[in-house]
Amino acid sequence: MGFRSLASCVDALRAEREAVLVDAPVDPHLEIAEIQRRLYRSGGPAVLFTNPRGCPFPILVNLYGTRRRVERIFADTLDRVRRLVELKIDPAAAARRPWRYWRAPLDALTMLPRHVRRGPVQACPVALTTLPRVVCWPGDGGPFITLPCVYSEDPASPGTRSSNLGMYRVQLAGNDYRPLDEIGLHYQLHRGIGVHHGRAIERGEPLRVVITVGGSPAMAVAAMMPLPEGLSELTFAGALAGHRIPMITAKGRPAVYAEADFAIEGTILPGTKPEGPFGDHLGYYARCHDFPVLRVDRVSHRHGAIWPITVVGRPPQEDTMFGWLVHELTGPIIPTVLPGVTSVHAVDAAGVHPLLLAVGSERYQPWRKTDRPAELLTQASSILGQGQLSLAKYLFIVNGLEAPELDAHDVEAFLDWLLARVDWRRDCHFHTETTIDTLDYSGSGMNAGSKLVVAARGAPRRTLGRELPTGLPLPAGFANLRVCRPGILAIEGPRIEPRSRLNAGDDAAIWQGAADAPWSADIDRLCAAFSSAEGLEAWPLIVVVDDAPFTAASLDNLLWTTFTRSNPAADVDGVGATVRQKHWGCIGPLVIDARLKPHHAPPVEEDPAVSARVDALAARGGPLSGLFD
Repeated sequence: MGFRSLASCVDALRAEREAVLVDAPVDPHLEIAEIQRRLYRSGGPAVLFTNPRGCPFPILVNLYGTRRRVERIFADTLDRVRRLVELKIDPAAAARRPWRYWRAPLDALTMLPRHVRRGPVQACPVALTTLPRVVCWPGDGGPFITLPCVYSEDPASPGTRSSNLGMYRVQLAGNDYRPLDEIGLHYQLHRGIGVHHGRAIERGEPLRVVITVGGSPAMAVAAMMPLPEGLSELTFAGALAGHRIPMITAKGRPAVYAEADFAIEGTILPGTKPEGPFGDHLGYYARCHDFPVLRVDRVSHRHGAIWPITVVGRPPQEDTMFGWLVHELTGPIIPTVLPGVTSVHAVDAAGVHPLLLAVGSERYQPWRKTDRPAELLTQASSILGQGQLSLAKYLFIVNGLEAPELDAHDVEAFLDWLLARVDWRRDCHFHTETTIDTLDYSGSGMNAGSKLVVAARGAPRRTLGRELPTGLPLPAGFANLRVCRPGILAIEGPRIEPRSRLNAGDDAAIWQGAADAPWSADIDRLCAAFSSAEGLEAWPLIVVVDDAPFTAASLDNLLWTTFTRSNPAADVDGVGATVRQKHWGCIGPLVIDARLKPHHAPPVEEDPAVSARVDALAARGGPLSGLFD
């Protein structure tokens, strides 16, 4: 019936050689994180470090590192959750196939939290400073909790029924935090805790918050699951865990997950303090900005507590498995929430929010023989109105009725299909002066930027090029033309002077000059030079980059470079561009300027000295020998 504790999960995985213990001392400062990244890349086991330097608790890494291991952890419940999802889509299925859904009432009961008076997590009160302090990247502003479950309740309706459980960034130390009783709490747009915090401010009340770490692996999955607002994540956690989630309840205090390994209880203080920097899931550092502060009132842990961590950075990383699980469980619901849409894919390699692919359908007016997108644009608006999907920066949507086999998760086939049919004169639809991901520094300010919807349908307009075109007139400063994939070229443009500062202080200074974008003159020169060039008909997309060989080396490199380093309204141009009735389009190739710019955050990079130490640990005869094979 699922794992009730992290220790029982580790024991089961060890018995199946999916987890190993490492007793040799390793450093929580950068070393453990680098080991985690190598474990994930190599498909290695989960590892429990029993003797981390300067830390009284064992540290667990790579628990969710492979699809096989995730399926094993939830082997007892994954199929049951799928069946509950099927009944959500079609309640009448229970009557048609009672033998398939006979357990559904029992499984539904597990979705109700169980209220208790005490629990293992309260066994050992400790000081905040005793918690493991894992630092993942050299530029991080301090140690962070990377698998926290942050629990809050609606001040207007206290209790688990109106609760929110989210995975938000928690900075344990550094900056201006008081070391004994303050930590940073970073949450982004469209997060449930923001609703609770806002209501607390309106009522003139403090917001009490509980951060738990560990316990059933289902809790971490539930905390990051994009559930509809108003649906408690505790209900989903119970279904995935296979048992009712025990919550310690006391009058006037938010509930505490009883079987967690650690619990931090506190109160969000008025005002903010600088939080960050932090190497984030886009592959860049989120700079230091002001965010809420949690005053820590109590810290406790269970006997035999284990501290689980993950590491984020340029994808793919371990959180890629979370994305796969989200699709596995919620993908079938998409058509019920978004009529006419059969699949949506937040592309992990592009940093998730920067690029969405969607397969929609032109269902109406079947008698009209047209290739002009109509309903696709309505569906695109619906997608951009859905919770975290609204943070998408680029949304590419195609007509699935013309390609029934097309799935948004097949990125290569999707791009080929779209690029063969897109008409840049009419199929680009910009949303300017709007919101983007807090962690995306390509825009014009924090949470500020633009979006581009590209909707394509109809018969192919072109055969996509595959061989490098010759004889193209390259303006001064442009060089190294490369084929990335069919129909897509990368070309190096003039280098833009970067800004490497992480602690920006004044937010406005970060984006200073972004609005003027003097580097856009480079793209003007390129488009002008290509306006009379021959041989570009087969190349609908050109990406201007700093390193063309790197960009063209893999699809992942192309996606990451193109969509994390561009703001559509500022960085998308085209050969033969026109504006007609406020609509922008271009006759020739679309050109995206994906060079690093002064307002962008610097990419995360590993410390060579730490890499050398991990190499030594992994050498033959070393304590990590064989783990990365």
